[in-house]
Amino acid sequence: MQVDFRRRTTRSLALATALLVCANPVLAQVAADATMPPPPDGGLDPTSPMQELPDLGIAWPDLDAPDDVPADAEESAEPAPMDGVPPAVSPIAPGAPLVQTAEPAAPTPPTAPPATPIDASAERRYHVSVSGLDGLVVAKEKIRAQFDSLSALEAGDDKDANVAQIDRRAREDQRMLADLLRAHGYYDAFVRTRVEGRGAGAITVVLEAEAGEVYRFTDVEIVGIDAAGDKADALRNAFPVKRDDVVDAAAVTAAQANLRLALGRSGFPFGKLDEAEIVVDHDTRTATLKATLDPGGAKRFGEIETRGRPIFSVKHLGRIARFHPGDPYDSAKVDDFRRALIQTGLVSQVTLTPEPGDTPDTVDMAVALERAPVRTIAGELGYGTGEGVRAEVSWQHRNLISPEGAVTVRGVAGTQEQSLGVLLRRNNFKARDRVLNAQVVASHTERDAYEARTFTIGAALERQTNIIWQKTWTWSLGAELALSDEKDVEGATDIPRRRTFIIAALPTTLAYDGSDDLLNPMRGFRLSARVSPEASFQGSAFAYWKSQVDASAYLPVNDRFTMAGRVRVGAIFGASRDRIAPSRRFYAGGGGSVRGYGYQDIGPRDLNNDPIGGRSLAEFSIEGRYRIGNFGVVPFLDAGNIYTDALPTFTDLRYGAGLGVRYYSSFGPIRVDVGTPLNPQPGDAKVAVYVSLGQAF
Repeated sequence: MQVDFRRRTTRSLALATALLVCANPVLAQVAADATMPPPPDGGLDPTSPMQELPDLGIAWPDLDAPDDVPADAEESAEPAPMDGVPPAVSPIAPGAPLVQTAEPAAPTPPTAPPATPIDASAERRYHVSVSGLDGLVVAKEKIRAQFDSLSALEAGDDKDANVAQIDRRAREDQRMLADLLRAHGYYDAFVRTRVEGRGAGAITVVLEAEAGEVYRFTDVEIVGIDAAGDKADALRNAFPVKRDDVVDAAAVTAAQANLRLALGRSGFPFGKLDEAEIVVDHDTRTATLKATLDPGGAKRFGEIETRGRPIFSVKHLGRIARFHPGDPYDSAKVDDFRRALIQTGLVSQVTLTPEPGDTPDTVDMAVALERAPVRTIAGELGYGTGEGVRAEVSWQHRNLISPEGAVTVRGVAGTQEQSLGVLLRRNNFKARDRVLNAQVVASHTERDAYEARTFTIGAALERQTNIIWQKTWTWSLGAELALSDEKDVEGATDIPRRRTFIIAALPTTLAYDGSDDLLNPMRGFRLSARVSPEASFQGSAFAYWKSQVDASAYLPVNDRFTMAGRVRVGAIFGASRDRIAPSRRFYAGGGGSVRGYGYQDIGPRDLNNDPIGGRSLAEFSIEGRYRIGNFGVVPFLDAGNIYTDALPTFTDLRYGAGLGVRYYSSFGPIRVDVGTPLNPQPGDAKVAVYVSLGQAF
């Protein structure tokens, strides 16, 4: 953005400045110094007596003077002259003759004694006061907020500093405040600074602003915009600065950036917008703005080409991109393409360059990628009151099976769980956002309800959501084959038994997410359903259906407080509880279920007081999320139970209540919940603690 001042204005300013110099050299010196850079500090002796601030033209207050000096004595005293500046000359009164008759000299009034020098090395506590901003016509709050964030004086307000430091900060803030005022259209702005004593050795540094009238545009012209054809009106609306608007530098800069963005969104990849030229007229306190635009012609997407050492094939890059050859060019789709390439985890840097295509109306996309490290070793150590100690170690190669075929070897060692498995995950499998998962896992799980040694082979094709692209609809289609040796008790007795199950399942899920945030929702709702037809062989073959529905809703009361609720209902049809493998039954209790109870502790129990699971479940939760800055407090009430019948009866609910604390980090809230059972069963602990990432639901 270029700002020009009209020549006639320059002459008038020069004439006004000359009159001020002739009339009052002191005033001229003050005005000139308001925008001059500070003198070098190299020659300053901190132990020498403090000189008057040259910008101010007044003496520093005598902070060591006795408190019984009359108040009017200091007010009536005239300031000492500054070094190198002659005494003030009284201006000629309007209409007076240029040559005046000499009059008898009046008695010389007594002059006030010079201000007592103060020790420049002595530290003083100071306060900052800014006046003159309350009467601003526009941008009053914005200017004050910007000043507070940039001010060197405000950074040290009410802190000790020596005179040299205060002087330097005052000079910086004086220039900065004047620049802020001019940037917001107050081109006649002038700032004065003075120092006042506050008693007890403290001082107040006062910045007095005289903003003057705000300047406005009388003409705003974008030359060449009509060449955009039917897109001209949309581009014109993308430049919101209009006639009669305030000459605001930030608004003009934002408008230029918005117009450049709109060029790309409207199909003009090679469009150019020159820096706006602003001509300011001080005589009329107005300005004109002129910018030159060259759209460069609307284009359509052509082919994707690779540069350098490719990581992905052109075919796979085409799957990741949300545009196809022949689509109108849109820079937003190019930005999405860039983020998606980074999201693969295989790319450290992306360079996308539009280049002219084979035909005049197309633009090819040249892709240059820099490789990121593909191997990761990770570890995790945790403890839960219901699950004991758990340690996990994994090794991953994120592109072992190209393209985007991540292979992970994971081992778990814990009090109640041990496992070893190999997992394959292929992102963007045959289409954007489609994921293929496959796994082979051998595990040993020991719960209060059962003990199981299981070998599992499974695969699933799914559309997942993530923090960057939170999707409204997600789904998964899977297949699973498990061989499981499991130990439990017969019915509700204490008679142990061990059985081997061969289980084949086709789990399917469909979910809708209408919330505003994946990890910290504050409004909207979510709904998901899961159905898994399963065939089991244990002694003889039998089949059953396992289904579950989850729903949650979020209602903001105000900016800080949100009410959240959750319902979960599950049912198994086609087989009795005892025929179903213990590891495939429903259980309730724990941090993601009914808080206050141990993991899987709610529901029917055997004679050893261990849970045995059930064919159906019902759960309810409600909580209030109150946020204060980066922290939050969450009181909650949960309820739920497990039933032997195929459908839940919603009776004999177990209630848990408690209080949670949230820390809202950059990647999501960290949750710590402490709950207690309100109507516990025998053997339930009085308190349970849960720690995790994200809200409870």
